[in-house]
Amino acid sequence: MIDTTVSAIVECCEVSRLRAHRLARGWTRERAVAELVSLCTASGFDRPRLDAEQLGVWERRVRMPRMQTIDLLCRVYETDTQGLGLAGGYRTDPPSSGAAFQVPAEIRLPAPRSTAAPALIGVGDPLDALARSHRRAIERTLAATTLTSGELESLDSKLLTLRREYVSDPPMVMLARLLATMEEVRQYSEERQPAIVQVRLSEMLAVLSTLTADALMKLGRKEQARDWYGTARSAADDSGNRELRTRVRVQAAMLPFYYGPLEEAAALTHEAVLLNRGRPTATGAFAFVADARVRAHRGDEEGARAAIMQARDLFERSRPTVEGDDAWAFPYRRLQLYLSGAHTALGDTAQAGRAQDEALRLYPDHTGIDPALLRLEQAMCLVKQRSVSEACQLARDTYLTVPENHRTQILGARAADIIKITPENVRPRAARELGELLGLPTGAT
Repeated sequence: MIDTTVSAIVECCEVSRLRAHRLARGWTRERAVAELVSLCTASGFDRPRLDAEQLGVWERRVRMPRMQTIDLLCRVYETDTQGLGLAGGYRTDPPSSGAAFQVPAEIRLPAPRSTAAPALIGVGDPLDALARSHRRAIERTLAATTLTSGELESLDSKLLTLRREYVSDPPMVMLARLLATMEEVRQYSEERQPAIVQVRLSEMLAVLSTLTADALMKLGRKEQARDWYGTARSAADDSGNRELRTRVRVQAAMLPFYYGPLEEAAALTHEAVLLNRGRPTATGAFAFVADARVRAHRGDEEGARAAIMQARDLFERSRPTVEGDDAWAFPYRRLQLYLSGAHTALGDTAQAGRAQDEALRLYPDHTGIDPALLRLEQAMCLVKQRSVSEACQLARDTYLTVPENHRTQILGARAADIIKITPENVRPRAARELGELLGLPTGAT
């Protein structure tokens, strides 16, 4: 399982196998060094001169560790030199025993096993005997399953944990965990399962694929994110779950919203609105408010304001949403985040400010991507109010306040939008300093 996850990380993130082994375990470089030191202490080995920075040098394939250190790294990661990509130099191709991880573009129910009709022996109606034989074969096929109820509950529990961890943990670390669980679900999906179980597995694959795409989007890996959103839509459509199909399309619209083209984002949010059919759910409200934000950015003021009203109405009529940390929830604070984006684009700075204040009030620690995006929209409102220096200073402070492993490309792209909407003839020194800051490398180390 770990080799499969490592190979998947190497393929999707284009990193060395040494680094992929660390990410597959969800370790920071400091944690990996601590594990190696603990191993040396417990086994009586000489401790190499190693710190997090040096490990990073090896992971980036700038230099190669000594043979004694390679042996220790193999022990820590429970693999061999080829598994670490350190056999005879640096390698990125997976070991021969590791199968490449792929989620199929379409996830289908496998065909029932073929069962040859038995020879018709003895007396009686041959057609009746044939029918009874096939009926028994079909019943055995329908009853066959490789997944117990306990295992299904365990997968549900893992998925819920991942949804909660996704809110606060760095996207690069989450990729490893998501891919590991997805491989487990995929393997079960390949076997014949009862229809209700197969539907649940497709739902899991849709959620896991969406979160994987979202993590890749945050890291700026746009093409890979686009592919994973496509896989998520296929899985959601296979499940037949209308609400899930709606939700996946709303999530997928984020990629073209932030990186373009806006027409693609508009098509996805419109499709989500149609799929929802006006049902008063949090997902329905999500579809409308996302559509409102896109319309506002495209200059469709009338359509945006109508969609805002629909989003508010559906959310108020939906069942109460838990405010807890769950990446798959759409609580009130996220509604306010999207309303902030729509009102900011419409130039309604007073209404945008109220939405921003209300949302930030519901993020107690004010850390993570969402609070940072809200403060950047506050900065955009300041630009519209001609407080350009204050806006650039707020954007700069916001960017630097976000922990480095959360300071991904999507955050930098949003901060750069503040410079874009500032007229060149009035750009102050603070705008130039913000531009210089955003020119630095971004993303997790």
